[in-house]
Amino acid sequence: MKFLAMLPRLLLGLMFLVFGLNGFFHFLPMPTPAGDAGDFFGVLFRTHYYVVIFACQVIGGALLLAGCFVPLGLVFLGPILVNILTFHATMAPEGFAPGLVATVLWFIVFYQRRAAFAPLFRA
Repeated sequence: MKFLAMLPRLLLGLMFLVFGLNGFFHFLPMPTPAGDAGDFFGVLFRTHYYVVIFACQVIGGALLLAGCFVPLGLVFLGPILVNILTFHATMAPEGFAPGLVATVLWFIVFYQRRAAFAPLFRA
């Protein structure tokens, strides 16, 4: 039963660690999107902004996999998930499902660690 409680954290951490490392080492081939999505990615890579994005993914994923500082890992990954969902909602709707799965996993882990975030919701 304890493993089932850990599974969303491990899946989310693995997802972000693998795709974050892929941003640096390109071991999973990704086609370049067309249109506005391609232009957006082009700007991210030309300005090296992608380094910050992929570094946050690696750090957040590693923190979740390690099991220590899980709330900090969630803080790293929350804004990235917002950007992933916004990107797919506005520029590339065909890839929306993986972002939605990651968001559901994020909320499950958040709910499990909600006590760590309780002070943020006090007036």
